Amino acid sequence: MIHVVFDHANVAILQGAIEIDETLQGNIIEIKDDYMVGPLGAIYETEGYQERNQWWEGVLQNSPYQDQLAIVDDKLTVHQLLTTLDENPEEEVWLWMAQNAHDVCGYYWLMTQLKEYAGRIHVLYLNNLPFINEKGQIFYPVYLHEIQPKEFLKAKKLARPITLSEFEVDPDEWKKIATEGSMVRFLEGGKKLVGKEENFFDKEILAGVTGDAQKLNKVIQNILGKLKVKTGDAFIVHRLKSLVVLGKVEIIGNIEKGWKDWSVKLAN
Repeated sequence: MIHVVFDHANVAILQGAIEIDETLQGNIIEIKDDYMVGPLGAIYETEGYQERNQWWEGVLQNSPYQDQLAIVDDKLTVHQLLTTLDENPEEEVWLWMAQNAHDVCGYYWLMTQLKEYAGRIHVLYLNNLPFINEKGQIFYPVYLHEIQPKEFLKAKKLARPITLSEFEVDPDEWKKIATEGSMVRFLEGGKKLVGKEENFFDKEILAGVTGDAQKLNKVIQNILGKLKVKTGDAFIVHRLKSLVVLGKVEIIGNIEKGWKDWSVKLAN
């Protein structure tokens, strides 16, 4: 069994579940890119792949993550996965996703490449399902890592093969959203994605910035606390830099030195 997750935080949680339930035993693969944001045109072609890499280079410039771009190679991950499936005809893949655009975009990007293995590819979509948190209360998780490892024993019952119909329809849905030119994907419900402009988060980002200069990390935490739909800190900073150009935000400090040297405030 091969488990696939779309968020690094989910790896440790799933490992904890495997330690509790040996029937889940298997390798865990992480798809590392965040296909919720950024260009997706011709994503499976060299030109589109390079365009996306160049966009990420700009987003991650002067960030703590700029050196990580070189080790994010989902194409290689998929190549290795397909090789494993070819060499082991009995092997199955379980795709784990929760009800958020990050996971659903990763699912679409990956499953489109797995049609040849229909019947061996299962999905576990925790779509609007209740779980028990650490306090014993019922809640509806948006992200897999919000679920306690022992609760995964309930979640595993949701595993089902991706149907032939889904292998026909879902790639078309993904192609549509990928070629429309939007830079942000929003999950309306189920697996329905809607494209949004790159400034989709700007209103909430501005709400997390004050008229007094604050360290960037504090501003990021303020913004993340206000976001109804989550995105990554790198994309938030990318938009903050765009808001500087628009004259709405000021960044104080040496940008070349990276995030630790920055303070942020609303423009006068």
